[in-house]
Amino acid sequence: MRKNLTRLAASATALTFAASGAMAADDEILVGLITKTDTNPFFVKMREGAAAKADELGIKFQAFAGKYDGDNDTQITAIENLISAGAKGILLLASDTKAIVPTVQKAREAGILVIALDTPLEPSSEADATFATDNFLAGQMIGEWASKTLGEEGAAAAHVALIDAHETQPTVDVARDQGFMDGFGIDIKDRNRRGEEEDGRIVGHEMGNGSEVGGREAMETLLQKDFDVNVVYTINEPTAAGAWEALKAAGKDDGSVIVVSVDGGCPGVANVRDGVIGATAMQFPLLMASMGVEAVVDYVKNGTMPQTTEGLDFFNTGVKLVTDKPVEGLESISSEEALTMCWG
Repeated sequence: MRKNLTRLAASATALTFAASGAMAADDEILVGLITKTDTNPFFVKMREGAAAKADELGIKFQAFAGKYDGDNDTQITAIENLISAGAKGILLLASDTKAIVPTVQKAREAGILVIALDTPLEPSSEADATFATDNFLAGQMIGEWASKTLGEEGAAAAHVALIDAHETQPTVDVARDQGFMDGFGIDIKDRNRRGEEEDGRIVGHEMGNGSEVGGREAMETLLQKDFDVNVVYTINEPTAAGAWEALKAAGKDDGSVIVVSVDGGCPGVANVRDGVIGATAMQFPLLMASMGVEAVVDYVKNGTMPQTTEGLDFFNTGVKLVTDKPVEGLESISSEEALTMCWG
């Protein structure tokens, strides 16, 4: 079951609709999508989903993006432009989940529905709603898969390296990281903070900036710390691809290292098929964005606030484990099947 999100302005908004009896015409509804960059395939898929749904519903749509991952200033400018343009809704994938909050507040005060996609704001209540993957669950899936693949004795003696993304993007980073360790059988102490764990199997955490170059450099650093690394967790699949290049250069591409990741993009799924990534957790960004557009239109026309998934403070858009080496007790799909639905 699901429950409606609430905020103080919701009842006032509903009363305004009832009193005026006027609903915005479809061609008067403008929805904006703001992503971290416009080149990352994950964000491209979001833009495709939002644009297609806006076209289907006959509403106006504009897309904006940062110049690089972490570009908060350009995202601030995009929100300000949408406020000036009279947007009814903003779908936001924030580069800096704390620094963007004051500008988000301005948008909400202007009556704009703000929905965070994929990455919750800090705190998450600063957006009207969040549509996202259950990132902790995604991490748990790949962590449990890695542990079961190694077996009880192998997992107990593992040398685990973790490559995260950014210090300024802790929400998704922490959830996936901590979920992975929990699934692997590591005591994480506090699921909301990374680095609290004291397990001797952990080689270290390095930041890879969510990129292939960053993944390679982070993996090189981790190998210098412990060349016996045999389990590598990565925040996303470009990072995993870079980590694999470092492992290959070090002669550790002989099947002795398990690499796991999260995303489910077609290139990442192809890397599962090719044996670069042992298992990944597939997200559905196209669905996140298209549902966000629908939610804005429903809010404008009916005063209905978006919903959450029971037991969570966001709407869970789903996650699937992808591997060609399934393990008992974990539901998964093959790379062949995943390639037909990646990021749908």
